[in-house]
Amino acid sequence: MPIDRRTAFRAGLAGAAGAAILASTTREAAARPLDDVVRSNELRVGVNPTLPPRALFNDRNQIDGFEPEVAAAIARKLGVRLNLIAVGSPDRIPQVAAGRIDFVMGAMSRTSDRAKVIDFTVPVHSENYGIVAPAAKNLTTLDQLNNANVTLAQVRGTTAIPYIQRRVPNARVLLLDNYPDRNRAMAQGRADASFDGIDAVRVALRPFNQVQWQITPVAEYGVTYSCLGVAKNNSSLKDWLSLALYELHMDGTIERSWTKWFDGPMATKVPASPFF
Repeated sequence: MPIDRRTAFRAGLAGAAGAAILASTTREAAARPLDDVVRSNELRVGVNPTLPPRALFNDRNQIDGFEPEVAAAIARKLGVRLNLIAVGSPDRIPQVAAGRIDFVMGAMSRTSDRAKVIDFTVPVHSENYGIVAPAAKNLTTLDQLNNANVTLAQVRGTTAIPYIQRRVPNARVLLLDNYPDRNRAMAQGRADASFDGIDAVRVALRPFNQVQWQITPVAEYGVTYSCLGVAKNNSSLKDWLSLALYELHMDGTIERSWTKWFDGPMATKVPASPFF
């Protein structure tokens, strides 16, 4: 169910997980279990419209994309209406931890740190990581990035940040609030490269076609998986969502939607397993 840009963004919390999450859970509404969601006849889903084609504003000024399509399929299975709520990378975890949304998408990679404050369903899709840079920079390895003369444009609250701090500690990091700003910083020469997910990056870079881009997978990082993020200990909703995702994988809904929006199949398939 699309929503209008003018009503999409709501007041968010500054910063990423950690202290901000703990602060945001104080005096907030509790997360809604499955029965409460059904009784309300509304499923509140957080998506990030700055991550095309996962989610984006279309020419009718409405949120569209892969994640809204998957969310709509889930809402149909549950028999409730879908309420899409726009979130950003820094505030998406606090939003679900505080119970403002029932689950969050936005390329929500599961990590052990995040699992301390929210729970995860089975995977929706895989994520492959690599280096994105203007081809003229010729930056294709992590060792090249580990240089005080290299500036990396990164988005606050994303899983790439702690990895960069460990693996390329000598690089300078320009922290930005969203991926369009990140891409613009590289296109304008304010940053040299970025290390992040690369599955959707060619689509995201289309507005900056004046630059010849180089996208280099980094096998060293490995493959991660994006799931639905659910409030901690909300097992009734999490378990139902995992079963719904299993069925959507089995009937091909997720793969068809991915192929439609990403101009091709998933680089690393998510095996649909009944054991979860």
